[in-house]
Amino acid sequence: MTARPLQHLRHLRHAGVASIAVFFICCVLAFSVATDTFLSAGNLLNVLRQSAPLLIVATAMTLVITTGGIDLSIGSTLALVGALAAIALQADVPDIVVLLGGVLLGASIGALNGYFIAWAGMPAFIVTLGTLSVVRGIALLITQGYSVPVRDIGWFVQLGRGHLFGVPLPALIAILTLCAGWVALRHMRFGRYVVGIGTNSEGVRRAGVKVRIVTLKVYILSGAAAGLAGLITTARLGSGSSNQGVGFELAVIAAVVLGGTNLFGGRGTIVGTLLGALSIAVLGNGLILIHVSPFYTQIIQGAIMLLAIWMNTRIFTSQPKQ
Repeated sequence: MTARPLQHLRHLRHAGVASIAVFFICCVLAFSVATDTFLSAGNLLNVLRQSAPLLIVATAMTLVITTGGIDLSIGSTLALVGALAAIALQADVPDIVVLLGGVLLGASIGALNGYFIAWAGMPAFIVTLGTLSVVRGIALLITQGYSVPVRDIGWFVQLGRGHLFGVPLPALIAILTLCAGWVALRHMRFGRYVVGIGTNSEGVRRAGVKVRIVTLKVYILSGAAAGLAGLITTARLGSGSSNQGVGFELAVIAAVVLGGTNLFGGRGTIVGTLLGALSIAVLGNGLILIHVSPFYTQIIQGAIMLLAIWMNTRIFTSQPKQ
């Protein structure tokens, strides 16, 4: 490989992160000028609290997309885990059992996805689209379409409403998740395998890596993250519902792609994912503060998603052939 392609790749590596950083700063400056309440401590802490589920699941989705896959079932998993958690708490199941059971259920759904993708050889889009429908249907069945309230007793509700050192507990959990994802992707053998699978799966397999196992682990992490996000969402809202997480998977994918992760696999960035998720959260919060209809928020987020995919395609297809 010549010096020029190497230099190009180094610039390419930071192009996506730099672009979303500029976009994020522009959003913050625009809403700071448009409304006096945006930069208030209360509003910023609220943005961190509300964006925590997005940050947690987007971290795991970065790994999934870096392998060249996708997980569309995360929104449904969030809803099912949240609804079952509320039902279990009403039945006086201990909080710790609800917490561990919710994460385990999410991981089990991810393992099911991983099995069909890694061993049955089915496309990730089709598999997770199927589980999206099945899991959402189960959530609707067990709740009959109603919200299940959570009693404001025990420490479970603190998972979504509590504070530690003045910072919302969900935000601290999200920060820890992001740090773990960054270490795994940048400094662990597992992360190198994830990138290798997205770049050249067959080459990685011939090098002796158990590609199926790594792929399975990635989807288990995605499901577990969605389960944790479901628990946090239910604790924050005080109820579990089968309607939670509708469209959540689109926001997560948008955050990851906006951050500069290659939609076609082979390159992921946790820092970019952080900026992408915060950009979406700030955009949604700022539009509400300036009294823009929430219907326009969905339109704007969808337009940004299309723009991100277009930019992602342009950036990564510009890589010179080796």
